[in-house]
Amino acid sequence: MRITCIARVAAGLIAWAPLALFAGSGAVAAPAKPYARMAPVDAYLMDRGQEIALARSAAPRSISRDATVLVLTRTGYETAVTGTNGFVCWVARSFSGATDWPERWNPKVRAAGCDNPQAARTITEIAKLRTAMTLTGHADAEVAERIKAALRTGKIPPLASGSMCYMMSKSSYLSDDGGHNLAHVMFYVPFKDGADWGANATGSPLFGGNYWFYSPDHQAEASAFPPLSVLLVGVSTWSDGTPAAMPSM
Repeated sequence: MRITCIARVAAGLIAWAPLALFAGSGAVAAPAKPYARMAPVDAYLMDRGQEIALARSAAPRSISRDATVLVLTRTGYETAVTGTNGFVCWVARSFSGATDWPERWNPKVRAAGCDNPQAARTITEIAKLRTAMTLTGHADAEVAERIKAALRTGKIPPLASGSMCYMMSKSSYLSDDGGHNLAHVMFYVPFKDGADWGANATGSPLFGGNYWFYSPDHQAEASAFPPLSVLLVGVSTWSDGTPAAMPSM
């Protein structure tokens, strides 16, 4: 169960919209939110060299050594290393994604990912925009409208076929739930859910979730965005080649 929960979180961490399977029935009063508000910005920042190393650890060295690397600053992500292979490695923070995730303001989250060229043109750009606007004090509604406008006008291009991300860092921290990490790769697909791929079915190696929101209570809001899902497959090694536990449903 621990690995399953982490997989559900990880399925949305680059998109930052973990599976709605986390949502409770509401029959029991929910405990006080441990991360009710944003921590001081310094709590989310890292030493620049350490952040570059963590970002590169998302993918095997054969990929990440030639990738562009982003680092977080007080006003958003900036390019620390310009790569040559089109991949973009970066360390996501808890507020880089879904606004309804319970751990949205968790300062411990350090989710290393390496987007391939197709994903970098769309997914990375969405996360960069969302992060920059959040750090500079914009309301969630403003952020959502800016993302919609960027997608509508082509400032951020539509998702390309074959978009995917490596999340194989041994040193990531994805969530307070369970063991905090999971070696996996993710695929971004332009449809509402992963049923056509068998995602989340008993015994299936695929986990899936909506990109835009954590909870199914936001169907109306999600429908205002282009259909976008995240599909996750656990892998048996970390990026350095050492064994990693495999997820199970």
